[in-house]
Amino acid sequence: MAIKKKKPVKTPARKTAAKSSAKKNNQAKRPVAKKSVKKITKKVLVKKVTKAVPAKKAAVKKAAKKVAAKKAAPKKILAKKPIAKSTPSVKKKPVSNPKTSLKKTVAPAQSSVAPKVTAKVKLESTEKATPVVSAEKFVKVGVKTKKQLVAVAPQPVIEVSNFPKHKVKTILISQPKPENDKNPYYDLAKKYNLIETFRQFIKIEGLPVKDFRAQRIDILEHKAVILTSRMAVDHYFRMCNEMRVTVPESMKYFCINEATAYYLQKYIQYRKRKIFFGHQTIQDLVDVIRKNREEKFLLPAADVHKEQICEFLDAIDIKYTKAVMYRTVSADLSDIKNLNEYDILAFFTPAGINSLKQNFPDFKQGNTRIACFGAATANTLKKHGYRLDIYAPNPKNPSMSGALDEYIREANKR
Repeated sequence: MAIKKKKPVKTPARKTAAKSSAKKNNQAKRPVAKKSVKKITKKVLVKKVTKAVPAKKAAVKKAAKKVAAKKAAPKKILAKKPIAKSTPSVKKKPVSNPKTSLKKTVAPAQSSVAPKVTAKVKLESTEKATPVVSAEKFVKVGVKTKKQLVAVAPQPVIEVSNFPKHKVKTILISQPKPENDKNPYYDLAKKYNLIETFRQFIKIEGLPVKDFRAQRIDILEHKAVILTSRMAVDHYFRMCNEMRVTVPESMKYFCINEATAYYLQKYIQYRKRKIFFGHQTIQDLVDVIRKNREEKFLLPAADVHKEQICEFLDAIDIKYTKAVMYRTVSADLSDIKNLNEYDILAFFTPAGINSLKQNFPDFKQGNTRIACFGAATANTLKKHGYRLDIYAPNPKNPSMSGALDEYIREANKR
């Protein structure tokens, strides 16, 4: 039987048109859906960002605090690892000197070793640099300055006698009686039940104007004054008044300690002047004096004074003039009948020893011990033929009270 083929069914035009319109509608709807999705995602992202902003701000603040802490902390010196750089081979010109040519040819071969050695040397120099600077501050032989150290002459060695140490009960100290009870000699007397007597062997007199004019010194030529004591302050302004010299306000004052600087209030207005002071010695004023080296300095002094100050100023190359404005004279000691009543006599200046010889020419030392402060005082004592039993300053005791304390402690044990 013959199979009949099916004829294709023709769809009406209306159906095809409906299908095409449906497709177009679907295609038109798709982009609308995409736009809505994008809007939703944007809203979600905005919410997430708004929540994350404060968290980020907090993190930024923490990071800033860490950076500030690192900056404030002291930086540590760390050894950087040497980086071996490849040295290209370069042809060098021949050198006439054979020694230099050998050095130059060997240098490129040792280039890999050289950075390590230099790194170690740099580390050692940085580590050793800090203690050296701090040690200079406590040097006693020299004075620390920005440029160099000013050498100070060491103290000479003084020989002390080996006279037997008898018990000590009475002491005569050749100084004026202290105004306050806070004094090391009062503490010494309480400690060992001693009888102390304070009696000044010298007195200071102002130099007359005639004698000062004989030195041919013009006070107004000097723009700076070095004052070593209150006595120097008194006699400097006394001489200015007697000579009718008005001290200018631009005058600079360099005082040896703070007490001398404050004592200037008796004569000038402290706040309106240029006043500099050290701790206890002239060497503390090195930096300040050097900054004013262009000025000409005036040094009011006594006829017998410490030569260390003049030697120090000469070492720094400072222009100065030493003006003798007062002098030391032996005091009248007729009220003291017998010096042998005292177990120890303490002297602090060569003028005190001269006063001892002048007031008591027939004095024989015997069992009386004599204590001296300073090499000049000790040498003057030996020149007059007396025996030195106690000396200060020494390596153990820098003060006279300390030297007396050590001697009396050993003597009173026996």
